[in-house]
Amino acid sequence: MEHIAAMAQAPLQWMQLSMFKQHYELRAGETLVAEMRFRSAWGTLATASSADGCWTFKRVGFWQNKASIRVCEDEADLAIFQNATWSGGGTLTFADSTTFKATTNFWNTQLGFQTEADEPLVRFHIGGIFKASAEVEILPAAMGLKELPLLVLFGWYLVVMLQSDSAAVIAAVS
Repeated sequence: MEHIAAMAQAPLQWMQLSMFKQHYELRAGETLVAEMRFRSAWGTLATASSADGCWTFKRVGFWQNKASIRVCEDEADLAIFQNATWSGGGTLTFADSTTFKATTNFWNTQLGFQTEADEPLVRFHIGGIFKASAEVEILPAAMGLKELPLLVLFGWYLVVMLQSDSAAVIAAVS
């Protein structure tokens, strides 16, 4: 695997490997950059790894849900994402008080992170019908951020959670 920052200028794409498994890879062409696996098809616990490290993500709650980011094998929260249920997106706050805004568009075909001053950092252009995928755009303002790997990995986690929530709503309505 390669460091995410080293591949930031290359076209990056998250892909679901199989329609039946929650196993995803981030690739720059043929180069594996990162991967994410969910413990079970029904749970929200995922492990993501790259050359930058290994982290776990876990969402809890329903209406006022939040998600934690932890270093693998550690019990301390590195960051907490507070979902903005009714307005889309949310806020990612690290233990050192560094904060990033997450935003989505109305159709949930894009997700992005930006600074508190609304400067865009990372964008996910979401696609895929049967298997989840997204093109990842790392903007110049994100280069040099120590949080860049987590913005790319956790951003994909949020995309997967959005798609899972949408599928649950469709199933409940029909």
